[in-house]
Amino acid sequence: MMEERQKVSCLGPVGSYSEYAALTMCEGYDVVLCHNFPETVRKLTAGETDCCVLPVENSLNGGVSECLDLLEAEPVFGVREDLLLVDHRLALLDGVDPKDIDTICSHEQALGQCTEYLQRCFPEAQLVETSSTAESLKLLNGHTAGIVGAHVKREGVVLSGENIADQKGNYTRFLRVERRGDLPEHSVMVFFSAVCAHKPGALVNLLKIFQRYSLNLTRIQSRPVKDQFGQYRFFIEIAGDIGGARVQAALSEAKKVCVSFKLLGAYS
Repeated sequence: MMEERQKVSCLGPVGSYSEYAALTMCEGYDVVLCHNFPETVRKLTAGETDCCVLPVENSLNGGVSECLDLLEAEPVFGVREDLLLVDHRLALLDGVDPKDIDTICSHEQALGQCTEYLQRCFPEAQLVETSSTAESLKLLNGHTAGIVGAHVKREGVVLSGENIADQKGNYTRFLRVERRGDLPEHSVMVFFSAVCAHKPGALVNLLKIFQRYSLNLTRIQSRPVKDQFGQYRFFIEIAGDIGGARVQAALSEAKKVCVSFKLLGAYS
């Protein structure tokens, strides 16, 4: 009897950056493509997949708020981090002349990240948002182009020879996420969320804990607490070993000064 292959869920469709990340981070797994990020996590928590892959930060646009909220709300934990180069290419049906293009489709972020190119080469084109970059391939015709990743291979579709993004060094950070279980023994980064008391100096007091233990904060981002107007949740990443004494002591102190605290990941 053949052993069932492990599965990873991610945002689809075929050719999306999330699928590419899943294939890279979970080699040998069957990829389960989802319509949105909540479905991606839902399949993991329901036991339909063994892990999922989520984008959590882009070097140009910052944190992916929807995915950060899912990490905070669901019983899941980040165990691996990968950086994926965002390499945008103009996609045309084979034989279509770029001069005939009057509409360009892609994900909102991809369109925004190629603004200079689009204004220079297609100043009068209508821009149409799709749910993902790969979704734009379904809309290609003699007058419509798309923007997709350089990794996309589709018969009858021709990609531009160069990256058309305004910033060539654009990266998206992906996390491999699993159902919450035993913490890893070691890590390079530790990621957590915290809500501080709504009073002067509360956030400073939290951050000073990590200063005292000589731990470097590599990232901090605030998000509104949805049901408490004026209250904010901070997503904080520190460089350190989850199994190390300094990190353990700092996290223990941090929990005591926070209204709420959740460890979201520990990874290399």
